[in-house]
Amino acid sequence: MIANARMYSVVPAAAEAWKTLLAGVALRADVGLDVIDYPAPAPLSDLWARPDMAAIFMCGLPFSRSAMRPDILVAPAPSPAGFDGKPHYWSDLVVHADSPFQTLPDTFGHRLALTVRDSQSGYVAPLRLLAAYGGPEPLYDEVIAPRVTPVGAITAVTEGLAEVAPVDAYAFRLLQRFEPELTSQVRVIAQTEIRPVPLLVASTPRSEPLAAALLTAHEDSALAPVMANLLLDRFVQPDPGAYEVLPGEYEAMLAFWRSHTLAARIHRRLIP
Repeated sequence: MIANARMYSVVPAAAEAWKTLLAGVALRADVGLDVIDYPAPAPLSDLWARPDMAAIFMCGLPFSRSAMRPDILVAPAPSPAGFDGKPHYWSDLVVHADSPFQTLPDTFGHRLALTVRDSQSGYVAPLRLLAAYGGPEPLYDEVIAPRVTPVGAITAVTEGLAEVAPVDAYAFRLLQRFEPELTSQVRVIAQTEIRPVPLLVASTPRSEPLAAALLTAHEDSALAPVMANLLLDRFVQPDPGAYEVLPGEYEAMLAFWRSHTLAARIHRRLIP
């Protein structure tokens, strides 16, 4: 059985910390786990379709829309301010630190970066927020090619490919910890609504010893420093019902942008 934290392995140092944590939890639970590498741009949908998942991070949107839902293992409760020790998150809309933009409407008429269509944080959440401003005229000049990862979204802004991009709030704080030189080049001008955070799932009935080891990992003197490094307060058992809102919001968002104009030019892989 495999484990992987690709969604929050935002840079190599974070990936190594996740591997250390997952391997340590498996040892504590006396469960055999192969903590695998699965770097971008390999599609996460292929990872989530594997039959041997034991502890894999999965976005709440594809989890909630899956015909054969995987079993919930646990969810992270990030430690930074605003998370309040709860398994939730949001998207931060970032612009270049030196740009003149102060509000989200200031970015209209320019270029927007998104990640991929099955992403809650990089696609659905920002497009739901932008729907409040939608109308017959394009909001943006262009929606650029999919950026796939949080780093891709941020570098779209820092490299001048787009003026604004959404970033998973927990991923952004991990990047602030591990790549401060990168994140210092952007600033947040808007935030989306809070929604349930990506969760660790299993393709077969979850291992109760593994779940128990994760739920108490913050109490382990060997694992607590790794969790602190990953900005984790603890792991918790999330409410499955919290994810039920996501499919309806996804469909409503698509319906809205099919009848309104998001941008004059939209990359074909991101057309709602």
